[in-house]
Amino acid sequence: MLRALLLCFVVAGPVSAQDLGDLGSPPAGTYSMDPAHTRLWFTVDHLGFSRYMALFTKVEATLQFDPDAPESMQVTASVDLASLETHNDDPSYDFNAIVSGPDYLNAPTHPLATFVSTGVEQTGETTARVKGDLTLNGVTKPITLSATYNGGWGHMPLDPGGARAGFSLEGTLLRSDFGITNGIPAPGTKMGVSDEVQIFIETELVNPDAPKL
Repeated sequence: MLRALLLCFVVAGPVSAQDLGDLGSPPAGTYSMDPAHTRLWFTVDHLGFSRYMALFTKVEATLQFDPDAPESMQVTASVDLASLETHNDDPSYDFNAIVSGPDYLNAPTHPLATFVSTGVEQTGETTARVKGDLTLNGVTKPITLSATYNGGWGHMPLDPGGARAGFSLEGTLLRSDFGITNGIPAPGTKMGVSDEVQIFIETELVNPDAPKL
């Protein structure tokens, strides 16, 4: 991992700006998600007792990145729904299979969730609203994600990924919009699993073909 490479560099000797040179900024180009530095998770309300969280371990994304024209950027992503991880180790109760199964995410019938952006609206120097079409459980609906650009570099000698850019995103959807209604509480109660689902993404994307200036 990149962290291990950087640690080796630090141990080898003091790091200075001269050692690394000018790392620059990520240039325009096609960036792919770095799976080692990406996390996608969601939370739902469970009985009003907790905000339950689970994540997916197999995610892919491609970003057409242009720092000079942020609103022209485009992103596509896919999630392997069977890669759901609930971190329940009880062998007698396969919670991963339950939540990814027919009653909820329905991965056996529709194994992938996909997102295709349809527009980017810049809201600040490093923030934007990313609109797109989410396909889940065979249903396609528009959603909006709030995105923050966290920075990056154009080239770092120890980074095999080449240019790198980092983002944080979050959004909210109603699972009933996608035909996933099992366990939604009756009106006026919290006895079940909420219709509202909050989505959070922390990701870094890389472009090994970026020019090494």
